[in-house]
Amino acid sequence: MASRRRARRRTGGDNSALRLIAIAAVLVGLVLVSLRLLPGSPLESTAAARWGDAPGQATRDGNPTDRSSRPTAKPSPPAPPPLPFDLTSTEVDLDIDGWYSWSVMDTRTGKITGSDNMSETSTTASLIKAWIVADYLRQADEDDRTPSDGKLADATLIIRDSDNTRAEQFYTEVGRSASIKRMVSRCEMTDSSPAADRGWSRTNLSPRDTTRLGACIADGRAAGPKWTDWLLKEMRQVRGAGDFGIRKAFPAAERKQIAIKNGWVDRTREQEIHVNCLAIADDWTMGVMVRYPIGKGYEYGMDNCEKITKALLRV
Repeated sequence: MASRRRARRRTGGDNSALRLIAIAAVLVGLVLVSLRLLPGSPLESTAAARWGDAPGQATRDGNPTDRSSRPTAKPSPPAPPPLPFDLTSTEVDLDIDGWYSWSVMDTRTGKITGSDNMSETSTTASLIKAWIVADYLRQADEDDRTPSDGKLADATLIIRDSDNTRAEQFYTEVGRSASIKRMVSRCEMTDSSPAADRGWSRTNLSPRDTTRLGACIADGRAAGPKWTDWLLKEMRQVRGAGDFGIRKAFPAAERKQIAIKNGWVDRTREQEIHVNCLAIADDWTMGVMVRYPIGKGYEYGMDNCEKITKALLRV
């Protein structure tokens, strides 16, 4: 009997110990769960919702998943308006005697499109005067010199009226062929070159590089920031015999905004006439060059600069 009572006491003690262990385990579990839910605790669950967050706003890495908090995609900028030229085909088959070539640059992108022979060169004649004046003005500014009123008046006559005597004086002041080498370098040309000591009129320029010269003038590399607007304004006021070619293909209201410099010369040694056209607008530059038998006269080339441009314009 006594032995059975001792056994019951041991059994009752064992049960009490088990209950205490179970209670302790439950308490420890509750403490651990509380610590995982407590903000700032080392055991805090990153998957638990933050205090004040709505259910479903947290992910495993703690970042919000609410769609309203995601960065919105920026809308693409609108496509720039098309150029006035239809450049889907570079084949411009015109009934023109002799050699002709053309090129257009979209100055917003730098893309150049042109005829298959747009890298071939011809002599510039007076077209190069736009660079000569630009080079003179930029160098004066770089040297902290302000051209006199007389010099600016001379520059106006060179640009607007294509004065040869004054152009020769400016050409000498800017270093003659050294100036053309600067043009090739500064305007990032690939086809063109000076004509040794044979004068500015014999400078070799391609239509492709003509568009690069136009861009170089328009963006300020040629004349520098101080004189670029002045030069473009003068080029918009070309008058008399030099006002022909590219801008004549546009409606009268648009012509006033297009800056130009043209060149024309008869080459008796080659028995050719060379006519060249440069135009600068807000979004594009263009170069057209023609060579043909000398007996056809200047107007034939002048008209064909305009004719080539019209063939490229959008209908």
